[in-house]
Amino acid sequence: MPTNRIANTDLASRIMDADAAASLISHGMTIGMSGFTGSGYPKAVPLALAKRIEAAHAAGDPFRCRVWTGASTGPELDGALAKADGIEFRLPYNSDPIAREKINRGEMEYFDMHLSQVAPMAWQGFLGPLDIAVIEVSGIRTDGSLIPSSSVGNNKTWLDRADGVILEVNRWQNPALEGMHDIYYGTALPPHRVPIPLVKADDRIGEAYFRCDPDKIIAIVETEAPDRNLPFAAPDTAAHAIAGHLIEFFRHEVAKGRLPASLLPLQSGVGNIANAVLTGLVSGPFENMTSYTEVIQDGMLDLLDSGKLRMASATAFSLSPEAAMRLNADMGRYRDTMILRAQEISNHPELIRRLGCLAMNGLIEADIYGNVNSTHIMGSRIQNGIGGSGDFARNAYVSIFMTPSTAKGGKISAIVPQASHVDHISQDVQVLVTEQGLADLRGLSPKQRAEVIIEKCAHPDYRPALADYYRRARAGSYGQQSPSLPGEALSWHQRFIETGSMMSG
Repeated sequence: MPTNRIANTDLASRIMDADAAASLISHGMTIGMSGFTGSGYPKAVPLALAKRIEAAHAAGDPFRCRVWTGASTGPELDGALAKADGIEFRLPYNSDPIAREKINRGEMEYFDMHLSQVAPMAWQGFLGPLDIAVIEVSGIRTDGSLIPSSSVGNNKTWLDRADGVILEVNRWQNPALEGMHDIYYGTALPPHRVPIPLVKADDRIGEAYFRCDPDKIIAIVETEAPDRNLPFAAPDTAAHAIAGHLIEFFRHEVAKGRLPASLLPLQSGVGNIANAVLTGLVSGPFENMTSYTEVIQDGMLDLLDSGKLRMASATAFSLSPEAAMRLNADMGRYRDTMILRAQEISNHPELIRRLGCLAMNGLIEADIYGNVNSTHIMGSRIQNGIGGSGDFARNAYVSIFMTPSTAKGGKISAIVPQASHVDHISQDVQVLVTEQGLADLRGLSPKQRAEVIIEKCAHPDYRPALADYYRRARAGSYGQQSPSLPGEALSWHQRFIETGSMMSG
């Protein structure tokens, strides 16, 4: 029988429990899962699938799958399947610690890619066929259209590309989400691409629902499980200082006429520093702001509540438990100030450039020439992935990277002579900010960049060593465009591993 979340009578016969739905997935299949930064991912079917995989392995049978998502998910999906050794291949972004260890031990193949490229690559077909999509929705309407959940991600593409679809209808998701989404069906591959008719961050250009061929729906599972909403740490002194430097920079750009008084659409990576910057804007002088980003996090709720932010456009939520409760308690009001889109639209390079986004992202390390490593420790051990930072950094009106100047309690510098791995080349990094200061790198040569980064961004404890490296590189480098001593690329971090401190030289 139809329920209050499943209004289509023809689909009622496909309601089953998670174990029965998971039995439809076989060894070697490719599965497209919903989910983006811990929101809107399936919670029941992956757990049931992990149980099946563990039983198969105990019986000596192989059982591993290829898993595609929007971005990171939650422990019921990535964590459970990784623990069961059920993931053969994963894309495009992972933050689960169990999966991370398997990737770094070489036990799981991982394709780290720009988030805007996932849907086009899936349509191009070289990733292979998509056997089953497992998608969380908040409801099914009488006409069979699907009410999206708390993230959109790549769900539209998975629903279109998959041979079969398993739906998790989650009653925990607020029914007032209905109407928040904007699902655009006008994308295509060359030579059939046409301009995307979005000219402002608050434009709606699509539909509020997913389309899905009802004949492809092979199972429906009813759930009532919360998203993975993790707390953010309170901003520390460094985070507040970084926020202060950025707000002063925006003031300066407005005064110079390079930014309007309402700024340009804000994009912000996830994390404590990003939240500190967003919250700092509440008391800033900027009004009538908009956001065109990947995720809506706590600081954006603060900005919306203050009236300083008019509209937030994203593909998902990434909220603390307290902020999730706040959102759910007043979803009807927030729905009018938020838009959730597919990530091929939220991260679309042409839209980012045309809208003129102000991109603010974090990093693991930056070198003195402005190259940024946002993914790898010691050049080879992946932490999470590039996510959408590359989509925004290369195409933003202003590309900003921010970090505390030190890590590991001050034992390691985030500003290094040469990045051990480069995700964002210096040409894509325009502003670098630490608690020490802000380096505006626009229009500077590499050597000029080195001098201003060491002076403005490096921690005082590490400035002498960085200046010494730069002096020796100027004297002994093969060329003088970006003077370097390649043999020392990992030496600072190697020293930390061997001695527990980088203060020794």
